[in-house]
Amino acid sequence: MTTSFRDHFQAHRDAVDRSVASLEAQADSAGKALAQALKSGAKVLTFGNGGSSAEAGHLAEELVGRFRKTRRPFPAMSLSADSGAVTCISNDFGYEALFERQIEAFAQRGDVAVALTTSGKSANVIRGLRAAKSRGAVTIALTGSAGLDGAEADHLLAVPSDDSAIVQEVHLILIHLFCIAVDDIA
Repeated sequence: MTTSFRDHFQAHRDAVDRSVASLEAQADSAGKALAQALKSGAKVLTFGNGGSSAEAGHLAEELVGRFRKTRRPFPAMSLSADSGAVTCISNDFGYEALFERQIEAFAQRGDVAVALTTSGKSANVIRGLRAAKSRGAVTIALTGSAGLDGAEADHLLAVPSDDSAIVQEVHLILIHLFCIAVDDIA
């Protein structure tokens, strides 16, 4: 192994420390926005590719299911979870249209779109965010240190790291903080 267990955990701790210093206000604001939207009857649409897709699904299932306490289920779905929609849209419109097309179908003013992209450059995520903004959804983007390339978000949480694994690890912490904010209002 070129990176030891201890080295990876130290890099993780360093990224978490930098995130605490730079993202606390944005994370708190995004969590409150998400919780308030759900409280008012809006829904959450999550999306990303690969590991980010898995984390998007994790957020959706925590909102529909439960996190730390049993509460009413909240409407949330991952836009990569429906294999029929994913393959149909990708085949007929191109992979770049995957999230945009679903956002156009499902997002309404006041809903929340949570996009995850470690690079900040995924074309389908960028197009999904743009579509969400145009439909009046609140947008939250979780990225790596590069931020977003080609889109804007109401709440941008750019983890101060270029290591995709560490960025995803911090994204999971942020997702759990969002769930805590939801549990606090439920």
